[in-house]
Amino acid sequence: MLTRRIRHLLAALSFTTLLIAGVGDAIVGAGADVPRGTPEEVGLSAERLTRINDVVQRAMDDEAISGAVTIVARHGKIAHFEAQGLMDIEGGTPMRTDTIFPIASMSKPVTGVAILMLVEEGLVRLSDPVSRFVPEFTDPEMAVWQNGARPRRGADAPEPYTIPAAREITIRDLMTHTSGLGSGGAGAIATRRVAPRRSTDTLKAYVAELGDAPLDFHPGTHWAYSGLNGIDTLGRVVEVVSGLTFDRFLEQRIFAPLGMDDTAFVPATDSASRVVTLYRRSSDGLERTDVPRWVDTTTLFSGGGGLWSTAEDYLQFAQMLLNRGELGGVRLLGSRTVDLMASNHVDDLYAKAGTTGGRPGMGFGLTVQVVENAVEAQQSMSNGSFGWGGAFGTNFWVDPREDLTAVLMVQTPGGTLRSDFSNAVMQSIVD
Repeated sequence: MLTRRIRHLLAALSFTTLLIAGVGDAIVGAGADVPRGTPEEVGLSAERLTRINDVVQRAMDDEAISGAVTIVARHGKIAHFEAQGLMDIEGGTPMRTDTIFPIASMSKPVTGVAILMLVEEGLVRLSDPVSRFVPEFTDPEMAVWQNGARPRRGADAPEPYTIPAAREITIRDLMTHTSGLGSGGAGAIATRRVAPRRSTDTLKAYVAELGDAPLDFHPGTHWAYSGLNGIDTLGRVVEVVSGLTFDRFLEQRIFAPLGMDDTAFVPATDSASRVVTLYRRSSDGLERTDVPRWVDTTTLFSGGGGLWSTAEDYLQFAQMLLNRGELGGVRLLGSRTVDLMASNHVDDLYAKAGTTGGRPGMGFGLTVQVVENAVEAQQSMSNGSFGWGGAFGTNFWVDPREDLTAVLMVQTPGGTLRSDFSNAVMQSIVD
């Protein structure tokens, strides 16, 4: 539990780590491709940037989180990079700027870039049926509720029946969460039965079983978040096309070129002291919790949610997207491909998804959400901004209009910290 003594320690450590984070370029990390700059030279207010620290401190005071790492870059230079609080409460371990976090669904845009690299090479088309790469996805079926309505929770009702799906799932469907695969609808019961998620599985074995799972709706007709299954299937497509296991493809084609040395599906053994402890909120404060089974695996490389990373590593990835595919002389994608990734591909399906996804003013691109109308969406970032968050509270976005990107790393989900952080970042712009 988070006791009064620990809260006092958090406040003291917060101040200490802020001082440490401000000392010289060494804190940025050896070989970083995004250099450090001063807030003023990139049009940000140093005084206003401290409001980021205030937002994080309030969340710690409210026992919503134990700590955080925040990083902001504009015009290609890091203007804010700080750690606050604790990475482990029980041990009183201060949060470090190089703390390694499970980033959950922030893995999805990485998978999206992997697929788009293969699209650029002419090996995959967005319109390709998934069955071209995974034959088990041929002739899909769709689950339908008895009497056309979902039964009440706990009600004794018959399972859904299946009908032929209107068409096969495409690569674009998987990238935009419009496939109906594993999105919590009528097919969920049968999906868990025919494709149980085993931490000892490989993508090859698991995705083959997913091919027999009934869909929740006809592909392309709705937006509903496929938390793991849809994007994991894309990871298997990468394996089939490239001949590499998914972890090796990401390491060779994305992480190594971008200098993302701490990003992987399994943190390096010699980095164990930098791996964050996870917590959940309870009526008694923050409680330690285990790494969930869908992350705690060394064989099932989940592009939907399995990566671990640091704030600076992920900033390298985000800055590459902000630069429209290039970082430090290394180009992963063409500029037009990044534009395509950050465009709305689902018309108003995401905006109308309600409890299953988005909100008015938002669209969805290829593994990222897109701000279509910031006022309508009640977003502080600019129109055209794009990004995504993770189940443990992490978040990032890219704002092309302001030439800015920001990353939030925490280990406890929920609350208002994401929106408070984005507001604190955007209000620091003064040019």
